[in-house]
Amino acid sequence: MRTYTSIAALQADLKKQRAKGRSIGFVPTMGNLHDGHLNLVKKAHECCDFVVVSIFVNPLQFGQGEDLDNYPRTLAADKERLFAEGTHGLFLPSVTDIYPDGMTTHTQVRVPELSETLCGSSRPGHFDGVTTVVAKLFNIVKPDTAIFGEKDFQQLSIIKKMVTDLYMPIEVLGVPTARAEDGLALSSRNGYLTPEQRTIAPELSRVIQDCRDAVACGFDNFLQLESHARLRLLAAGFTPDYFSIRDARTLAAVNDTTEEIAILAAAKLGKTRLIDNTRLCVNPSSDWGMLASQD
Repeated sequence: MRTYTSIAALQADLKKQRAKGRSIGFVPTMGNLHDGHLNLVKKAHECCDFVVVSIFVNPLQFGQGEDLDNYPRTLAADKERLFAEGTHGLFLPSVTDIYPDGMTTHTQVRVPELSETLCGSSRPGHFDGVTTVVAKLFNIVKPDTAIFGEKDFQQLSIIKKMVTDLYMPIEVLGVPTARAEDGLALSSRNGYLTPEQRTIAPELSRVIQDCRDAVACGFDNFLQLESHARLRLLAAGFTPDYFSIRDARTLAAVNDTTEEIAILAAAKLGKTRLIDNTRLCVNPSSDWGMLASQD
């Protein structure tokens, strides 16, 4: 595995790979890698000949008072795990590389509507930071395929729309959420949880699962399901941000044309913000009781 701190060096090597007819797979991360990240790397190896992983803690996507300074940085361990997975290139840009003139006047990429709901409502500007840095990384790496986790389903949806709207010649693939044995979605922020909070945290995925089961059985009063779910989270010790059943394609309200439902939730446990989701595929020709589940 070669480590690149120079954009020019990375691009020179990628040019050589393309000249040999090799496809480029790309996994952008912020480091502190867990098994979920490694699943993305595995998927990239399945799809492409040459796999690049980036580690960059992007300051533009952190709001005031968020955990930028305390975000876990575990580069030595990350390198070991990526090497073990057969990663070909590790890209480690600096903040100056990505934002050479600072962030205040830097051009930003924004996906309206999709980025303003759910997590975007409580973290204004967050997704503008995500799409801006991902667009820049895409322009640097020019991958054939980029891999993202479905745990951040809203982020995945936004990036797919950005790629479509800007005619970027990149295939964006989502990989199912990796989970601990008790169902908790793996996240770099899980390490913030106290032992007591860690025992409570899987309740978020259980509430989502129970909601999915109810819809699959034909219960279609979504407002009631959402309200009940928030009450369960409060009773468990969470501070809910949102619990919402949306059209999985648009993240808008479910309507008669919806073919897939996304059940999405975000809640704080202590100071740690956790997110999770699941989906339900709907057969358009049947009623709401005919549903097939997807993670």
